[in-house]
Amino acid sequence: GKFSDKNYTMSGGLHGVGMAVVNALSEELIVEVSRNGKIYRQLFSRGETQSPLSVIGETKTTGTKVMFKPDGDIFKDVEGFDENVLYDIAKAKAFLSKGVEIFFKSRNHNEKLHFPNGIKDFLTECTKESELVIPKIFYAKTDFPDGNGYAEWAVVWVRNATGFIKSYCNAIGTKDGGTHETGMKSGMLKGFKAYMDMAGIKKKNEINYDDILANAFVVLSVFIKDPQFQGQTKNRLNSPEAIKYVDGAVKNQLSHFLSSDPNSADELLKFIYERAEERLSRKKAIEISRATAGKRLRLPGKLTDCTLSSKGGAELFIVEGDSAGGSAKQARNRETQAILPLRGKILNVAEKRDEKILGSEEIKNIIEALGCGIDKDYNEDNLRYDKIIIMTDADVDGAHITSLLMTFFCLKMPMLVKNGHLYLSCPPLYRLTCKDKSLYALDDAEKDKILNTTFKGKKDVTISRFKGLGEMPAEQLKKTTMDPKERTLLQVAIAAGEEDQTSKLVLNLMGKDSKYRLDFIYANAGFAKEIDIQ
Repeated sequence: GKFSDKNYTMSGGLHGVGMAVVNALSEELIVEVSRNGKIYRQLFSRGETQSPLSVIGETKTTGTKVMFKPDGDIFKDVEGFDENVLYDIAKAKAFLSKGVEIFFKSRNHNEKLHFPNGIKDFLTECTKESELVIPKIFYAKTDFPDGNGYAEWAVVWVRNATGFIKSYCNAIGTKDGGTHETGMKSGMLKGFKAYMDMAGIKKKNEINYDDILANAFVVLSVFIKDPQFQGQTKNRLNSPEAIKYVDGAVKNQLSHFLSSDPNSADELLKFIYERAEERLSRKKAIEISRATAGKRLRLPGKLTDCTLSSKGGAELFIVEGDSAGGSAKQARNRETQAILPLRGKILNVAEKRDEKILGSEEIKNIIEALGCGIDKDYNEDNLRYDKIIIMTDADVDGAHITSLLMTFFCLKMPMLVKNGHLYLSCPPLYRLTCKDKSLYALDDAEKDKILNTTFKGKKDVTISRFKGLGEMPAEQLKKTTMDPKERTLLQVAIAAGEEDQTSKLVLNLMGKDSKYRLDFIYANAGFAKEIDIQ
């Protein structure tokens, strides 16, 4: 009957191979057909006819019933059917055929499958416990040109859930996708980009169909003449024309869907951009991770590494500028101390996209040098140093650089800080010399204390102010700032249980909204005895 377009406009198969296979592999197969007011019956076994076609009764209904028992000589487990698979197939038939009622009964199921609104009702059922990005379902049904069939689809975007694509051709489930899914993906991408062009929205090239569909629940159903499937199981559609038909239909309908509700479109695009940023960040993190793994012998940037092979006792000094880096390299203990110079102030990572953060050369050098990754990829077992020491000039610019570095570590590597690996060096601001004796002062208060104690009454005291670490001779830098026996270090710590509070404080003080900084200044101005405004 399927070889005539008068009986079936479209079908999943023509030759009855599936039925023939079931017959050949069944110990018993019974077919009953209700037609023309009569019930016809015929029996088969292992591919052979066991009875003539006979009339066994009368009926007012129409339909076909097939019953079969797998051949125990072939199958080890004749009870081994997965009823959930059969249930899913029956349910799909119900929502693909709007309004049809299917009664499914098995060991664990006994229900009527009925979806008055078809695939829209199915998606509503699937997402009833989920938070939707927008409340609207993107639904459309479109005829293909020249009577070549039609496509019907529904899409719902869900927050914090992995989406799915359930595709069908002529009501046959194509779990391995195929050309109709390819057309769906390309049409979705083109539709979004067309809307963005019309609305004057930039950065359209940053998104791809993975960003659009990663959190989308999609049902796609196409009906086409003479479909070409991959293999007899028909799990994948190979009909090439399906790409063009579905692509064009989806693009046009999506552009109209977005244009009809700009507020929902904006909310949806915002969500998709977030997925794109996450994808680009993961890609950048992988690139840095690979670079880190491949640069053990040739480490990043201008890093001068120590010779110690284990992190126990190893120290990394992050210093301000090449000049200070040169002095630090001469002053260091080559076995245990590594030097990484920075070129000016690093990026303020507060409220910055990961893509931009990982695109910063200075930050990328820090990440590669430490080797432990950031955010969710942080792994302390891969940390290459026991102490990370921020060593900047004792002035306003140096304090600013220190604050930017602390922001990076607190927000992107909080466990490094929490576990006690981050330190601040305390370079002296003054050198006081009287005859052959020299002392160093961290600040004005310590300078005044030395003048009133050790050098009290001395008139020939020479006071030198260090403009920067780069101007400090290597011998002095080693003695005052880098030698573990002489130096002073401040450990940066996050109290247990205050991780979230600390992150929030850092974001507020270093973020874009100046209100939080102003409030902080008002609240703490009384604690500032002296302010260096040089």
